[in-house]
Amino acid sequence: MKSGAVFFGVAIVLLASIFYLAKPHATRWKTPNDLIGKPAPDFTLTDLNGNSVQLSSLRGKAVVVNFWASWCGPCKEETPWLVELQKQYGPAGLQIVGIALDDSGHGAVADFAQEMRINYPVMIGNDSVADSYGGVQSLPTTFYIGRNGQVANSVLGVIDKAHIEQNITRALQQP
Repeated sequence: MKSGAVFFGVAIVLLASIFYLAKPHATRWKTPNDLIGKPAPDFTLTDLNGNSVQLSSLRGKAVVVNFWASWCGPCKEETPWLVELQKQYGPAGLQIVGIALDDSGHGAVADFAQEMRINYPVMIGNDSVADSYGGVQSLPTTFYIGRNGQVANSVLGVIDKAHIEQNITRALQQP
């Protein structure tokens, strides 16, 4: 009789675990591509100069949210292109936002930003922001957000400058 009760108890625990894991959670199962066509998750972070930056305050502009790290080789390749594209498309309504997912701290991020002559806001991100964007798994990860606040595209890893520019022009063309 006891072994039957133990078996029944174990079965209940296993079933409960299966239902818990199968239940969609806020960030579980979400990938960056799941955000395309949906409103970009809002966040407020402090940039390297101590200014508060809230994504929703940029509505009306096309926004590039670029997750990166100072130790990331592909990020080092991509950053000069982003600097150049901010100069080129900023007057047309583009705002690039860099979110460093860097365990090295403020100093390393600030040094990288200065070395790369980054001309757009750079903030140190956190797990909450990364999770809201699908749990950023690789760097760089970039989101292109239209003027309407919806994610137009997302890219995992580095792509060439021409494709970054195509994504920017698409985001700028969204209402």
